[in-house]
Parts: sequence; structure tokens; C-alpha cells
Amino acid sequence: MTHRIAILGGDGIGPEVVAEGCKVLDRLEQLEGFTTERVDYDLGGRRYLDTGEVLSDETLEELRGFDAIYLGAVGTPEVPPGVIERGLLLKLRFAFDQYVNLRPVKLYPGVTSPVAGLTPDRCDFTVIRENTEGVYAGAGGVLYQGTPAEVATQESVNTRHGVERVLRYAFETARTRDRHLTLVHKTNVLTYAGGLWMRTFEELGDTEFDDVTRDYVHVDAACLYFVTQPERFDTVVTENLFGDIITDLGAAVQGGMGLAASGNLDPTRRAPSMFEPVHGSAPDIVGTGKADPVAAVISLGQMLAFLGEAGAAARVDRAVATLLEARGTELPDGEHRTTADVGDELATLVETAAGG
Repeated sequence: MTHRIAILGGDGIGPEVVAEGCKVLDRLEQLEGFTTERVDYDLGGRRYLDTGEVLSDETLEELRGFDAIYLGAVGTPEVPPGVIERGLLLKLRFAFDQYVNLRPVKLYPGVTSPVAGLTPDRCDFTVIRENTEGVYAGAGGVLYQGTPAEVATQESVNTRHGVERVLRYAFETARTRDRHLTLVHKTNVLTYAGGLWMRTFEELGDTEFDDVTRDYVHVDAACLYFVTQPERFDTVVTENLFGDIITDLGAAVQGGMGLAASGNLDPTRRAPSMFEPVHGSAPDIVGTGKADPVAAVISLGQMLAFLGEAGAAARVDRAVATLLEARGTELPDGEHRTTADVGDELATLVETAAGG
């Protein structure tokens, strides 16, 4: 099996961590017997500053022909906020209908959580965020901009089609885990959108997924429970904006953004899905050897699982777990342990972490 993968190193530490992920991928190909065809693309803030272009229609169509996109990080301080986010990341999500954002929240042994006394057995769940609708759809506008009478509207777009398909994916995911699904919303205030989500949630649960237990939590309460009772969650599903917020809280609970991975998925596989760490481009540590590639490697594992390489994905998870338990709180410092050193360790560990 050969998988076509577009490599988007991006900005800042993005190329550095993706290089280590590719190092691990090289080793996994040898171990598991698959191959990849990889093509590098120069996209991100740096390219925008050089050319004035974020993502051309021609490049977009080229990317459509890949099985997956492996992204490092994008963004530079010189580019105004929103330019790269909307022109590249959101454009890819919408153009390729990557309607599922998948974020694991898993505390590995040896990792210190800011939540006192939290143990790995209490923190292992996944958040499924609707990725193409809500307030991120871009509906709204401004009147009388720059005047005392300025009016700004930002509308949340929720369709039955969009809500149902992400809920169906969440129910199916719950079936592969502990068969417990929690809907997170704010139905007591957002009665129209929340009502659509809740009705669809109950209908699917009653008619097609009665083997999955269901729960509902307001988003503000979910923020509390993520910290105080993470064990109450197995699979969480929510709308776009709430998902963007609570997944960063989940990342903090599991030990920080340096361990947070994500997948932007088109489950129909009509277009490529995109996998990336969510730690950002960290321009202040570029070239110092201090970037931690672990989240990029976890994202690699997500990509391999999505591509059907279950053995390779299992090796990645076990290798990461072994590395984190052994190193504890020790991160790359650029001297005693560098970004490349961590990549080398993980590439070695996948050899002994048998897949399954």
C-alpha cells in the first residue's frame, strides 16, 4: 500500500517537528511494509510575506489529489492575525470538507498535569468538534465601521446536514471506545442552534445508536468537569466554537499544548484529511533545538490510523508512552537533548513497540 502525503512544514518550528515525524515515518515504513509518496509544499506566513499569496487555487487542486496532509505549524509575527488562519487553514477545511476535528485528550504516564493528583487512568477521552459550520462559517458583517455607531454581527450557521453527520461520526467513534457519548452545548441560552443539536442527538441515539449511552453537559460545566472530573468523559461532541475552546483546556489538562495533536478529517475520504500538532509556530525558539516533536509524532500516529495503518499507529502510541514515562518533565533544551534527539529516540522506540 502506498499513501500519498503532502508535507506542509509551514513556519517557525513547524519544519523542525515535521522533519522528526518523517524520521519516525521512515522507520515505520520499514517495519510495517507500507510506503509513502511525499511532496513538500511551501505554504504559510513566510511564503505570504515573500509572494503576497497564501494558497492559490492551483495549489489547492494539487493538494486535493493526496491521501493526507501532514502540517507542522503556520504563522509569523509579521502577518496580521486571521490572514493565514482564514486563507490557509480554514480554506483547506472548507474546500476539502474536513468536517470533523478530532482531538485526543490523554494523560500519559510520567507526564505532569497542572491538575493536582490527576492520574492517567482518569484522563483518556476524545473530543469531536464540528469543523465547518458555526460562527466560523463567516456569516455576518459590519455596518458603519470605525464610527461610534459601528455594528458588528457574527452569525452561527448550523444545518441539519452538518450537525447530523458529525454526530453520527461521534456515535460511531464512541462505539469503538467505551460506548459513552457526551454532547456539549449551551441549549439553555442558544435555544435555536442548541435545539437542533439536541433533537438530532436524541433522534440518532434512539433510532440508530441505542447501544451507546448518552449524556449532555453545558459548555461552561464541561470546562469545570474537564478539570475536576475528566474521567466522566469518553467521547465528547460539540459545535465549532465551543470545540475550539474546550480542546485547548483539554490540552492543558493532559500536560500542555506541546502534547496536543489533532486531525481535521473528511471521513468520506473524497478529499485529503489534515493532521497537525496545535502548539503553534513558536518563532522564539526556531533553530535552537528546543522544539518538542512529540505532538507532531502523535499527529503522525493519528494520520496512520486514519490511513488504515493500525499497526504503525499502535507503535507510535506505545513509543510516545515509553518516551514520556522515561523522560518525565525533561524537555528538549537544545544542549543535553535536542529536537533531533527526541526524533531519534522515537524512531528507535517504534522498533520495539510492537504494533497490533
